[in-house]
Amino acid sequence: MAPIPKTMRGILIEKTGGVEVLQYRTNLPVPSLKEGEVLVKNDYVGINYIDTYFRTGLYPAPKPEILGREAEGTIVAVSDAGETHGFKPDDRAVWMSTAGYAEYTAVPADKAYAIPAGIQPGVAAAALLQGLTALTLIREAYAAQKGDWILVHAAAGGVGLWLCQLLRAVGARVIGTASTPDKIALARANGAEFVIDYSHEDVVARVSDITGGAGVVAVFDGVGKDTFEADLQLLARKGSLVSFGNASGPVPPFAIARLGAKNLKVLRPSLYNYIYTRDEAERYTAELFDLILKDAVEVRVHHVYPLADVATAHSDLEGRRTTGKLLLKT
Repeated sequence: MAPIPKTMRGILIEKTGGVEVLQYRTNLPVPSLKEGEVLVKNDYVGINYIDTYFRTGLYPAPKPEILGREAEGTIVAVSDAGETHGFKPDDRAVWMSTAGYAEYTAVPADKAYAIPAGIQPGVAAAALLQGLTALTLIREAYAAQKGDWILVHAAAGGVGLWLCQLLRAVGARVIGTASTPDKIALARANGAEFVIDYSHEDVVARVSDITGGAGVVAVFDGVGKDTFEADLQLLARKGSLVSFGNASGPVPPFAIARLGAKNLKVLRPSLYNYIYTRDEAERYTAELFDLILKDAVEVRVHHVYPLADVATAHSDLEGRRTTGKLLLKT
């Protein structure tokens, strides 16, 4: 194995703001290991909408900061102390932690997972965070059942495509929302039985028409502010609104008594509280990899950007010009 260098390429932000705050650096220090960590030489880095929240300051975090919550690569060093779960140099691993927009990341071994043989390069990084998000949402946020009418907003987006595929696999009846003919076709191909063009159709009225006036039993909503009010209207009695993202901005405060009109439930889950323990994380990760290896789901990659082009990637993501996963190649 080649010696580990002292410096690396990476993306640093020193203040919050637009894509202009994403600084491509070639002289960042390679992180040193703490107890229970492994050093990963990243090959592919996943880009997620949550990265834009940390960049803009919607989610506060100390600065300077290297963004990036997931990546895959090769372990090049392992801490001499602490629990490292049997990892050793040369192991392929995918991880979810922080500081991924860089050539090297020091990762808590608890947050790293071995990549099974048969998973092609780039697939694990493209699948891990969004795939686990969708899988835990349909298992725990709302336990989807065969025959359930379920609405998925942004059905052609990263998590949206995963939700459509997984819900189809359990036999749910999926209504998606999307805004262009290409996105509508993609959502249908991935499991949405009906797709509503929210750019010119009344989503509440269309859901009512499709479901015979009953409404949907659950909404999976990664959009946030712009769709929240409609969600409350189109849910069936005893329905569940699973709000898991803020693409249009955070949902404003609302009077909780409004839920009593139909005995609705509103959840704001985070992936990390569903995979809080190592056992939970390994169980869901194993299920995800098994689905991929059996070709039960398609891992769709929209584009692979060079690390230096991260600003373009963020602009494409925020401009809703993407379908599927965005990756950086280090």
